Amino acid sequence: MNEEQDNDLAGWIKQYSVGLRRYFARRVNDADVDDLVQEVFVHLQAKRQDTAIDNPQSYTFTVARNVLISHYRRQKTRSHAFQESLTHEMEIPDFISPERTAIGIEEYRRVVQAILNLPPRARAAFQFHRFENMTYQAIAKRMGISKESVKELIHRALVQIRQARGEES
Repeated sequence: MNEEQDNDLAGWIKQYSVGLRRYFARRVNDADVDDLVQEVFVHLQAKRQDTAIDNPQSYTFTVARNVLISHYRRQKTRSHAFQESLTHEMEIPDFISPERTAIGIEEYRRVVQAILNLPPRARAAFQFHRFENMTYQAIAKRMGISKESVKELIHRALVQIRQARGEES
């Protein structure tokens, strides 16, 4: 490309960039406008190396329209792929059968009964920690015992609950 053609392209950029920005701004997100304008000038530069262009304004906006169509197609493909991925993620992998519901209810009852059967201090420490979201330090202060004692009480409670559920500790 010689210097005259470089100046000519620079002139086109100066002359048509504002109009192209306005053209794209009405049709796409603001974040995409500059990229699309740049893409138009990349196409123009490639075309100008092969062939002389008789009507630069008409050709520039024809290229802009084609770039916009390509942009819409890319967006449609991306959104379709995104929707497919969401659809796959939202599928319920396992049907919740009445049998599974009954098993869940029975396990819930066993856990509640295990909590109720805990020694009073272990049950209190466990409830403070799990249901009231208290720290070991806060529980120790409230119960008037050491933090290590709270840890031990909660550990014992968890072991008993796991045993009640049929898990090994």
